[in-house]
Amino acid sequence: MATRTKQKAEAYKANKEHRPHAIAKYIRIAPGKVQVVLDLIRGKGLREAVAILKATPKAACEPVLKVVNSAAANAEVNLGLDKETLYVAACFADAGPVLKRMQPVSRGRGYRILKRTSHITVILDSKSE
Repeated sequence: MATRTKQKAEAYKANKEHRPHAIAKYIRIAPGKVQVVLDLIRGKGLREAVAILKATPKAACEPVLKVVNSAAANAEVNLGLDKETLYVAACFADAGPVLKRMQPVSRGRGYRILKRTSHITVILDSKSE
């Protein structure tokens, strides 16, 4: 039974994130490796974060850079914010589904290989000066 659907919808709208954000799902890099890169840019200005991501030799930098650029474009187009005033307010990598594979080993056994995926979220905010 759907009860209180209008009230639930209004509560959802009230609690919805109003800051510009972007999410990349099912990225084939383990969340722990992505979190190392996200720790580098958390709290930094948009220009500085992009420069750090371009200069860091980690495999996770490429998808994180795409998410940061997407969040900046969302801020500029959808909310009309200036890119110069944006900074990375929050960023995190959640675990996605795990692809399970088997590696054959001696004596008829098999070792499990876990190929992990990530959901990368970047939330920007405007500096109040």
